Amino acid sequence: MFRLASRTASVRASGTHVRPRSVHTHAVPPRGVLPSLVRNTPGPFPAASGSASPTSARGIASLSRASINKIPPAEPWRRHPSSDPETPNVFTFFEKATSTWQYIVVDPHTSEAVIIDSVLDYDPASGVISTATADGLVSFVEHNGLKVIKILETHAHADHLTAAQYLKQQLGGDVPVCIGQRIKQVQETFAPIYGLELSSMDNAFDAYLKDNEEFNLGSLSCHVLHLPGHTPDHVGFVIGKAVFTGDSIFNPDVGTARADFPGGNAETLYASMQRLLSLPGEYRLYVGHDYPQNRDQTCFSTVADQRAENKHVKEGTDATSFIQWRKDRDAVLGAPRLLHPSLQVNIQAGRLPPADEQGRVFLRTPVKFDAGVKL
Repeated sequence: MFRLASRTASVRASGTHVRPRSVHTHAVPPRGVLPSLVRNTPGPFPAASGSASPTSARGIASLSRASINKIPPAEPWRRHPSSDPETPNVFTFFEKATSTWQYIVVDPHTSEAVIIDSVLDYDPASGVISTATADGLVSFVEHNGLKVIKILETHAHADHLTAAQYLKQQLGGDVPVCIGQRIKQVQETFAPIYGLELSSMDNAFDAYLKDNEEFNLGSLSCHVLHLPGHTPDHVGFVIGKAVFTGDSIFNPDVGTARADFPGGNAETLYASMQRLLSLPGEYRLYVGHDYPQNRDQTCFSTVADQRAENKHVKEGTDATSFIQWRKDRDAVLGAPRLLHPSLQVNIQAGRLPPADEQGRVFLRTPVKFDAGVKL
Protein backbone atom coordinates (compact mmCIF):
# COMPACT_ATOMS: atom_id res chain seq x y z
CA MET A 1 0.00 0.00 0.00
CA PHE A 2 2.70 2.45 0.96
CA ARG A 3 5.54 0.99 -1.06
CA LEU A 4 5.01 3.66 -3.74
CA ALA A 5 5.55 6.41 -1.18
CA SER A 6 8.58 4.64 0.27
CA ARG A 7 10.16 4.21 -3.17
CA THR A 8 9.56 7.86 -3.91
CA ALA A 9 12.32 8.81 -1.49
CA SER A 10 14.77 6.22 -2.76
CA VAL A 11 14.40 6.70 -6.50
CA ARG A 12 15.42 10.34 -6.37
CA ALA A 13 18.89 9.31 -5.27
CA SER A 14 19.17 6.87 -8.18
CA GLY A 15 18.29 9.43 -10.82
CA THR A 16 14.63 8.54 -11.31
CA HIS A 17 12.35 11.51 -10.89
CA VAL A 18 9.03 11.74 -9.15
CA ARG A 19 6.75 14.59 -10.02
CA PRO A 20 3.61 15.49 -8.09
CA ARG A 21 0.45 15.29 -10.16
CA SER A 22 -2.35 17.46 -8.84
CA VAL A 23 -5.89 16.20 -8.45
CA HIS A 24 -8.64 18.79 -8.24
CA THR A 25 -11.21 19.16 -5.53
CA HIS A 26 -13.36 21.88 -4.05
CA ALA A 27 -11.46 24.55 -2.18
CA VAL A 28 -11.53 24.42 1.59
CA PRO A 29 -9.49 26.52 4.06
CA PRO A 30 -6.70 24.28 5.34
CA ARG A 31 -6.39 25.38 8.95
CA GLY A 32 -9.80 26.76 9.77
CA VAL A 33 -13.27 25.32 9.85
CA LEU A 34 -14.11 23.00 6.98
CA PRO A 35 -17.17 24.45 5.19
CA SER A 36 -20.06 22.23 4.22
CA LEU A 37 -20.15 21.21 0.58
CA VAL A 38 -23.77 20.61 -0.21
CA ARG A 39 -24.52 17.77 -2.58
CA ASN A 40 -26.37 18.82 -5.74
CA THR A 41 -25.52 22.48 -5.05
CA PRO A 42 -25.47 24.60 -8.22
CA GLY A 43 -22.05 26.07 -8.86
CA PRO A 44 -18.76 25.44 -10.62
CA PHE A 45 -18.02 21.74 -10.97
CA PRO A 46 -15.18 20.04 -12.85
CA ALA A 47 -15.70 19.32 -16.52
CA ALA A 48 -16.14 15.72 -17.54
CA SER A 49 -12.97 15.62 -19.62
CA GLY A 50 -9.62 14.51 -18.28
CA SER A 51 -8.28 18.04 -18.67
CA ALA A 52 -10.73 19.51 -16.20
CA SER A 53 -9.35 22.35 -14.10
CA PRO A 54 -9.81 22.60 -10.35
CA THR A 55 -13.06 24.08 -9.10
CA SER A 56 -13.52 27.01 -6.78
CA ALA A 57 -15.60 27.00 -3.61
CA ARG A 58 -17.49 30.07 -4.78
CA GLY A 59 -21.18 29.30 -5.18
CA ILE A 60 -21.09 26.30 -2.84
CA ALA A 61 -23.31 26.81 0.17
CA SER A 62 -22.67 25.94 3.81
CA LEU A 63 -25.14 24.08 5.94
CA SER A 64 -26.64 25.98 8.86
CA ARG A 65 -27.75 24.30 12.07
CA ALA A 66 -31.35 24.84 10.91
CA SER A 67 -30.74 23.07 7.63
CA ILE A 68 -28.83 20.19 9.23
CA ASN A 69 -31.91 19.52 11.34
CA LYS A 70 -33.91 19.05 8.12
CA ILE A 71 -31.62 16.27 6.92
CA PRO A 72 -32.95 12.81 7.79
CA PRO A 73 -30.78 11.10 10.39
CA ALA A 74 -28.62 8.25 9.18
CA GLU A 75 -30.21 4.92 9.96
CA PRO A 76 -27.84 2.64 11.87
CA TRP A 77 -27.16 -0.73 10.32
CA ARG A 78 -27.58 -2.11 13.83
CA ARG A 79 -28.30 -0.72 17.28
CA HIS A 80 -26.41 -2.56 19.99
CA PRO A 81 -27.86 -1.75 23.42
CA SER A 82 -25.70 -1.74 26.52
CA SER A 83 -25.25 -5.19 28.06
CA ASP A 84 -24.16 -3.97 31.51
CA PRO A 85 -23.56 -0.71 33.44
CA GLU A 86 -19.98 -0.39 32.10
CA THR A 87 -20.73 -0.97 28.40
CA PRO A 88 -22.11 1.72 26.04
CA ASN A 89 -24.87 1.68 23.48
CA VAL A 90 -23.26 1.26 20.05
CA PHE A 91 -24.78 2.55 16.81
CA THR A 92 -23.08 1.24 13.67
CA PHE A 93 -23.07 2.90 10.25
CA PHE A 94 -21.60 1.20 7.17
CA GLU A 95 -20.18 3.48 4.46
CA LYS A 96 -20.37 1.32 1.35
CA ALA A 97 -18.05 3.25 -1.00
CA THR A 98 -15.04 2.53 1.23
CA SER A 99 -16.46 -0.42 3.22
CA THR A 100 -15.89 1.57 6.41
CA TRP A 101 -17.64 1.12 9.75
CA GLN A 102 -18.41 4.37 11.55
CA TYR A 103 -19.50 4.27 15.17
CA ILE A 104 -21.50 6.51 17.44
CA VAL A 105 -20.91 5.24 20.96
CA VAL A 106 -23.20 6.47 23.72
CA ASP A 107 -23.31 6.35 27.49
CA PRO A 108 -26.97 5.37 28.11
CA HIS A 109 -26.96 7.10 31.50
CA THR A 110 -25.94 10.60 30.31
CA SER A 111 -26.35 10.59 26.48
CA GLU A 112 -22.71 11.66 26.10
CA ALA A 113 -21.23 10.21 22.90
CA VAL A 114 -18.08 9.78 20.84
CA ILE A 115 -17.84 9.36 17.07
CA ILE A 116 -15.21 6.89 15.84
CA ASP A 117 -13.66 6.81 12.33
CA SER A 118 -16.02 9.04 10.35
CA VAL A 119 -16.04 9.32 6.54
CA LEU A 120 -15.96 12.37 4.28
CA ASP A 121 -17.33 11.53 0.82
CA TYR A 122 -14.84 11.95 -2.03
CA ASP A 123 -15.19 11.13 -5.72
CA PRO A 124 -11.67 10.84 -7.19
CA ALA A 125 -12.89 10.98 -10.79
CA SER A 126 -14.50 14.41 -10.45
CA GLY A 127 -12.57 15.69 -7.43
CA VAL A 128 -15.82 16.50 -5.65
CA ILE A 129 -15.98 16.36 -1.87
CA SER A 130 -19.42 16.10 -0.29
CA THR A 131 -20.81 15.54 3.17
CA ALA A 132 -23.88 13.33 2.81
CA THR A 133 -22.46 10.61 5.04
CA ALA A 134 -21.28 13.01 7.74
CA ASP A 135 -24.53 15.01 7.59
CA GLY A 136 -26.45 11.85 8.36
CA LEU A 137 -24.33 11.28 11.47
CA VAL A 138 -24.81 14.86 12.64
CA SER A 139 -28.55 14.59 12.10
CA PHE A 140 -28.59 11.33 14.07
CA VAL A 141 -26.83 13.09 16.94
CA GLU A 142 -29.25 16.03 16.82
CA HIS A 143 -32.42 13.96 16.55
CA ASN A 144 -31.42 11.72 19.45
CA GLY A 145 -30.35 14.52 21.78
CA LEU A 146 -26.77 13.28 22.09
CA LYS A 147 -23.82 15.34 23.32
CA VAL A 148 -20.65 14.44 21.41
CA ILE A 149 -17.62 14.97 23.66
CA LYS A 150 -14.87 13.59 21.38
CA ILE A 151 -14.24 12.71 17.75
CA LEU A 152 -11.90 9.70 17.76
CA GLU A 153 -9.57 8.41 15.06
CA THR A 154 -8.01 4.97 15.39
CA HIS A 155 -5.20 5.95 12.98
CA ALA A 156 -4.38 7.94 9.84
CA HIS A 157 -6.54 6.05 7.36
CA ALA A 158 -5.23 5.38 3.85
CA ASP A 159 -8.55 4.34 2.29
CA HIS A 160 -10.99 7.12 3.17
CA LEU A 161 -10.98 10.79 4.08
CA THR A 162 -11.96 11.58 7.64
CA ALA A 163 -14.89 13.92 8.29
CA ALA A 164 -13.43 14.95 11.66
CA GLN A 165 -13.08 18.69 10.95
CA TYR A 166 -16.48 18.93 9.31
CA LEU A 167 -18.11 17.14 12.23
CA LYS A 168 -16.30 19.39 14.68
CA GLN A 169 -17.73 22.45 12.94
CA GLN A 170 -21.25 21.10 12.73
CA LEU A 171 -21.20 20.07 16.39
CA GLY A 172 -20.32 23.55 17.61
CA GLY A 173 -16.59 23.87 16.95
CA ASP A 174 -15.31 22.81 20.36
CA VAL A 175 -15.41 19.00 20.18
CA PRO A 176 -11.78 17.77 20.27
CA VAL A 177 -10.44 15.59 17.46
CA CYS A 178 -8.29 12.87 19.06
CA ILE A 179 -5.72 10.37 17.77
CA GLY A 180 -2.82 8.28 19.11
CA GLN A 181 0.33 10.19 20.01
CA ARG A 182 2.42 8.42 17.34
CA ILE A 183 0.59 10.25 14.56
CA LYS A 184 3.61 12.56 14.54
CA GLN A 185 5.72 9.70 13.18
CA VAL A 186 3.22 9.24 10.34
CA GLN A 187 3.17 12.98 9.64
CA GLU A 188 6.97 13.07 9.45
CA THR A 189 6.88 10.28 6.87
CA PHE A 190 4.21 11.65 4.57
CA ALA A 191 4.33 15.44 4.81
CA PRO A 192 7.47 15.67 2.61
CA ILE A 193 5.99 13.31 0.02
CA TYR A 194 3.06 15.65 -0.53
CA GLY A 195 4.96 18.94 -0.17
CA LEU A 196 3.28 19.80 3.12
CA GLU A 197 4.94 21.85 5.85
CA LEU A 198 5.51 19.61 8.84
CA SER A 199 5.57 22.61 11.16
CA SER A 200 1.97 23.39 10.25
CA MET A 201 0.91 20.06 11.74
CA ASP A 202 2.19 20.67 15.26
CA ASN A 203 -1.33 21.11 16.58
CA ALA A 204 -3.35 19.56 13.77
CA PHE A 205 -5.20 17.37 16.25
CA ASP A 206 -6.72 18.62 19.47
CA ALA A 207 -5.60 15.68 21.63
CA TYR A 208 -2.82 13.12 21.29
CA LEU A 209 -3.76 10.00 23.22
CA LYS A 210 -1.14 8.15 25.23
CA ASP A 211 -0.89 4.37 25.58
CA ASN A 212 -3.26 3.12 28.30
CA GLU A 213 -4.71 6.58 28.77
CA GLU A 214 -8.22 6.63 30.20
CA PHE A 215 -10.96 9.20 29.77
CA ASN A 216 -14.60 9.32 30.71
CA LEU A 217 -17.57 8.95 28.44
CA GLY A 218 -20.26 10.14 30.79
CA SER A 219 -20.28 7.56 33.58
CA LEU A 220 -18.22 5.08 31.54
CA SER A 221 -14.45 4.67 31.33
CA CYS A 222 -12.66 4.46 27.98
CA HIS A 223 -9.22 2.84 27.81
CA VAL A 224 -6.79 3.61 24.97
CA LEU A 225 -5.13 0.45 23.66
CA HIS A 226 -2.03 0.79 21.46
CA LEU A 227 -2.39 -1.64 18.53
CA PRO A 228 0.58 -1.04 16.21
CA GLY A 229 1.46 -3.12 13.18
CA HIS A 230 -0.97 -1.86 10.57
CA THR A 231 0.36 1.64 11.29
CA PRO A 232 2.61 2.82 14.13
CA ASP A 233 0.02 5.29 15.42
CA HIS A 234 -2.83 2.78 15.55
CA VAL A 235 -4.93 2.66 18.73
CA GLY A 236 -8.14 0.95 19.79
CA PHE A 237 -10.70 1.95 22.38
CA VAL A 238 -12.01 -0.35 25.11
CA ILE A 239 -15.28 0.75 26.71
CA GLY A 240 -16.71 -1.94 28.96
CA LYS A 241 -17.14 -5.06 26.81
CA ALA A 242 -17.01 -3.09 23.54
CA VAL A 243 -13.63 -2.80 21.80
CA PHE A 244 -13.16 -0.59 18.73
CA THR A 245 -10.25 -2.11 16.87
CA GLY A 246 -9.95 0.12 13.79
CA ASP A 247 -8.01 -1.63 11.02
CA SER A 248 -5.93 -3.94 13.21
CA ILE A 249 -8.13 -7.04 13.18
CA PHE A 250 -11.08 -7.78 10.90
CA ASN A 251 -13.94 -10.24 11.13
CA PRO A 252 -12.80 -13.88 11.30
CA ASP A 253 -13.40 -14.69 7.61
CA VAL A 254 -11.48 -11.55 6.56
CA GLY A 255 -8.57 -11.89 8.98
CA THR A 256 -6.11 -9.09 9.68
CA ALA A 257 -4.94 -5.83 8.17
CA ARG A 258 -1.92 -5.42 5.94
CA ALA A 259 1.33 -4.36 7.61
CA ASP A 260 3.38 -2.80 4.78
CA PHE A 261 2.90 0.82 5.79
CA PRO A 262 6.03 2.84 6.61
CA GLY A 263 6.24 2.08 10.31
CA GLY A 264 4.01 -0.95 9.84
CA ASN A 265 5.36 -4.31 10.90
CA ALA A 266 4.05 -7.88 10.71
CA GLU A 267 5.78 -8.90 13.92
CA THR A 268 4.23 -6.00 15.78
CA LEU A 269 0.84 -6.71 14.23
CA TYR A 270 0.97 -10.28 15.52
CA ALA A 271 1.69 -8.99 19.03
CA SER A 272 -1.28 -6.60 18.77
CA MET A 273 -3.52 -9.48 17.72
CA GLN A 274 -2.46 -11.41 20.80
CA ARG A 275 -3.39 -8.42 22.97
CA LEU A 276 -6.88 -8.44 21.48
CA LEU A 277 -7.28 -12.22 21.66
CA SER A 278 -6.27 -12.20 25.32
CA LEU A 279 -9.32 -10.12 26.24
CA PRO A 280 -12.30 -11.91 27.83
CA GLY A 281 -14.12 -14.14 25.37
CA GLU A 282 -17.45 -12.28 25.55
CA TYR A 283 -15.92 -8.92 24.57
CA ARG A 284 -17.05 -7.65 21.17
CA LEU A 285 -14.39 -6.53 18.69
CA TYR A 286 -15.92 -3.81 16.49
CA VAL A 287 -13.88 -3.62 13.29
CA GLY A 288 -12.95 -0.67 11.06
CA HIS A 289 -13.92 -2.30 7.76
CA ASP A 290 -15.70 -5.34 6.43
CA TYR A 291 -15.25 -7.01 3.05
CA PRO A 292 -17.92 -9.71 3.01
CA GLN A 293 -17.96 -12.62 0.59
CA ASN A 294 -21.38 -14.26 0.19
CA ARG A 295 -22.80 -12.69 3.34
CA ASP A 296 -24.11 -9.37 4.61
CA GLN A 297 -21.66 -6.93 6.14
CA THR A 298 -21.19 -7.24 9.88
CA CYS A 299 -19.44 -4.98 12.36
CA PHE A 300 -18.23 -7.20 15.17
CA SER A 301 -17.37 -10.65 16.39
CA THR A 302 -16.56 -11.76 19.91
CA VAL A 303 -13.07 -12.47 21.14
CA ALA A 304 -14.07 -16.13 21.49
CA ASP A 305 -15.18 -16.19 17.83
CA GLN A 306 -11.89 -14.64 16.74
CA ARG A 307 -9.84 -17.14 18.74
CA ALA A 308 -11.69 -20.04 17.14
CA GLU A 309 -12.14 -18.82 13.57
CA ASN A 310 -9.90 -15.91 12.51
CA LYS A 311 -8.40 -17.09 9.23
CA HIS A 312 -5.03 -15.48 9.96
CA VAL A 313 -4.48 -15.54 13.73
CA LYS A 314 -6.86 -17.99 15.34
CA GLU A 315 -5.73 -19.69 18.53
CA GLY A 316 -2.74 -21.91 17.87
CA THR A 317 -1.33 -19.83 14.98
CA ASP A 318 2.37 -19.37 15.69
CA ALA A 319 4.14 -16.07 15.18
CA THR A 320 6.57 -17.33 12.53
CA SER A 321 3.83 -18.68 10.27
CA PHE A 322 1.68 -15.56 10.56
CA ILE A 323 4.56 -13.15 9.99
CA GLN A 324 5.78 -14.93 6.87
CA TRP A 325 2.26 -15.26 5.45
CA ARG A 326 1.51 -11.59 6.14
CA LYS A 327 4.71 -10.42 4.45
CA ASP A 328 4.10 -12.63 1.41
CA ARG A 329 0.52 -11.44 1.10
CA ASP A 330 1.38 -7.76 1.49
CA ALA A 331 4.04 -8.05 -1.21
CA VAL A 332 1.38 -8.62 -3.90
CA LEU A 333 -1.29 -6.17 -2.70
CA GLY A 334 -1.92 -3.03 -4.73
CA ALA A 335 -2.37 0.49 -3.42
CA PRO A 336 -5.88 1.42 -2.28
CA ARG A 337 -7.99 3.64 -4.51
CA LEU A 338 -7.93 6.69 -2.21
CA LEU A 339 -4.41 6.29 -0.83
CA HIS A 340 -2.97 9.70 -1.69
CA PRO A 341 -6.04 11.89 -1.08
CA SER A 342 -6.66 10.12 2.22
CA LEU A 343 -3.17 10.52 3.61
CA GLN A 344 -2.88 14.20 2.71
CA VAL A 345 -6.13 14.99 4.47
CA ASN A 346 -5.92 12.59 7.38
CA ILE A 347 -2.46 13.52 8.67
CA GLN A 348 -3.93 17.02 8.97
CA ALA A 349 -6.92 15.82 11.02
CA GLY A 350 -9.33 16.23 8.13
CA ARG A 351 -8.08 19.52 6.67
CA LEU A 352 -7.23 19.96 3.01
CA PRO A 353 -3.93 21.42 1.79
CA PRO A 354 -3.69 25.23 1.56
CA ALA A 355 -5.65 26.92 -1.21
CA ASP A 356 -3.82 28.86 -3.93
CA GLU A 357 -4.36 32.56 -4.69
CA GLN A 358 -7.46 31.68 -6.71
CA GLY A 359 -9.00 29.73 -3.85
CA ARG A 360 -8.33 26.35 -5.45
CA VAL A 361 -7.14 23.27 -3.58
CA PHE A 362 -4.99 20.54 -5.12
CA LEU A 363 -4.31 17.05 -3.84
CA ARG A 364 -0.98 15.65 -5.02
CA THR A 365 -0.20 12.20 -6.41
CA PRO A 366 3.48 11.19 -6.62
CA VAL A 367 4.21 9.90 -10.11
CA LYS A 368 7.22 7.64 -10.83
CA PHE A 369 8.72 7.53 -14.30
CA ASP A 370 12.03 6.68 -15.95
CA ALA A 371 14.46 9.62 -15.91
CA GLY A 372 15.47 8.80 -19.47
CA VAL A 373 11.96 9.18 -20.85
CA LYS A 374 11.03 12.62 -22.15
CA LEU A 375 7.39 13.45 -21.50
